[in-house]
Amino acid sequence: MPRFAGPGTMMRLPAAASAEGLDACFVGIPMDIGASHRAGTRFGPRQIRQESTMIRPYNMATRAAPFDSLQVADIGDIPTNTFDLKKSVAIIEEHYDQILQAGCIPLGLGGDHTLVYPILRAMAKKHGPVGLIHVDAHADINEHMFGEKIAHGTPFRRAIEDGAIDCQRAVQIGLRGSGYSADEFDWTRSKGFRVVPAEECWHKSLTPLMAEVRAMMGDGPVYLSYDIDSLDPAFAPGTGTLEVGGLTIWQGLEIVRGCRGLNLVGCDLVEVSPPYDPAGTTALVAANLLFEMLCVLPGVQYRT
Repeated sequence: MPRFAGPGTMMRLPAAASAEGLDACFVGIPMDIGASHRAGTRFGPRQIRQESTMIRPYNMATRAAPFDSLQVADIGDIPTNTFDLKKSVAIIEEHYDQILQAGCIPLGLGGDHTLVYPILRAMAKKHGPVGLIHVDAHADINEHMFGEKIAHGTPFRRAIEDGAIDCQRAVQIGLRGSGYSADEFDWTRSKGFRVVPAEECWHKSLTPLMAEVRAMMGDGPVYLSYDIDSLDPAFAPGTGTLEVGGLTIWQGLEIVRGCRGLNLVGCDLVEVSPPYDPAGTTALVAANLLFEMLCVLPGVQYRT
């Protein structure tokens, strides 16, 4: 079957009705009612899948062979509520509860970043407070947005308040841009997070940084949340809240590959907005980063 044909699943993988019997799964979370600027991320999961068709089973750079050791499938999309963000949050948490009860590691296709709040709540019920690697242009720790406590700019503040994150094992990478206050990135620092602004990443490899992150995370459960707007708009224009001066694609690869050896319990790739990138480049990058996430999950074999 040519790669432009076949099923419309992530990487043309088998479709499954649930996570039962799977070691890892791709799951779409199509929503954008938590977005504050440009909408369109409800179409993200579909285009990420479309742009994943050229990804083959073996990672030629790292020698990872995820399908030789893991049972992986695409379990489709979570049926979010198009008109009610709070109901969508509850629906996502319920579906993630089921995925985790099945002993499966979820790889989420977003969707706006609001979705990570219910995911972290579900993770904490299963694993206790989790370590966090958050790659993003924005800290997403607003107290509220337009009077609302739940939106794509608030999820990590809500998750911290709920005790879902182990703040001594948490890092934010790629933060940048303008803010509403001079100390906007300091709130998570005050809670124990390590904050790495984008300017600290310019003109260098992030491999040494990830060695430090691995030491910080230790053996405990870790969740990776990757906002595509962490990348510079030159690489990922199809997103809602663009900020110049971002990470490069190769730095993004170094971050994800640097998670090898961690006890990853879940990952997501969020904020892909296809209407703002008709060429599909942003979704192509997202699909490949999700494959790289699959390649660093616990239990993956590597071919020498």
